[in-house]
Amino acid sequence: MTAVAPKKSDLPTRAASAAAMIAVAGGALWLGGWFWTAFVVAVAAGVLWEWWGLVTKFVPGLPLRAAWMLGGVIYIGFGALSLTLLRNAPVPEAHLMLLAVIVGVIGTDVGAYFTGRAFGGPKIAPKISPSKTWSGLAGGMLGAILALVFVTYLSDGFDDLGWKMLAGMALALIAQSGDFFESWMKRRAGVKDSSQLIPGHGGLFDRADGMLAVMFVIGLLASFNFAARG
Repeated sequence: MTAVAPKKSDLPTRAASAAAMIAVAGGALWLGGWFWTAFVVAVAAGVLWEWWGLVTKFVPGLPLRAAWMLGGVIYIGFGALSLTLLRNAPVPEAHLMLLAVIVGVIGTDVGAYFTGRAFGGPKIAPKISPSKTWSGLAGGMLGAILALVFVTYLSDGFDDLGWKMLAGMALALIAQSGDFFESWMKRRAGVKDSSQLIPGHGGLFDRADGMLAVMFVIGLLASFNFAARG
């Protein structure tokens, strides 16, 4: 019997890609201004390109594809605009909110990953995303809560802890919904990743799905609040 060679781990590739992404995104976030704007616009354009690639695989006919593309422009563009405005706003509160969102989304992903692997259990929607479990969702909520409490502790300690916990739970739910939506699109398109742009990580949409959903909702809430005041 012929021996089967063990599958080579892609961990070094994934780690190197993750380090590069963190360096580029972190540098742009730190510099702000046009650096951050250019970074967000470039990522948004890449995500929109991947969105179109998925749409062409499961949406028949140009009229329907055009409608999906318009939806993508609104969804991705609004999320990207919210990211840009929060970082470049001339008030510390906006910067703190952006930091809380970024760390909260990361906390959601990390909490969901490790809790889901540790406890497993029933799947949320196996036909859409077979790896997502209810235990992972609970872990994602916990991760988001801890992240938000940690970030906001730098400014106001443990004030309004109950609201921060609710905000963390809501953030995790929205981020996971964005993840599920992209997974549904990929499932319909019959692909595993939105692209192969990032070695070991798939595409830009794969990495930004949760963040886009959260920033889209924040942008909507801010727009409604502005309209109500006006």
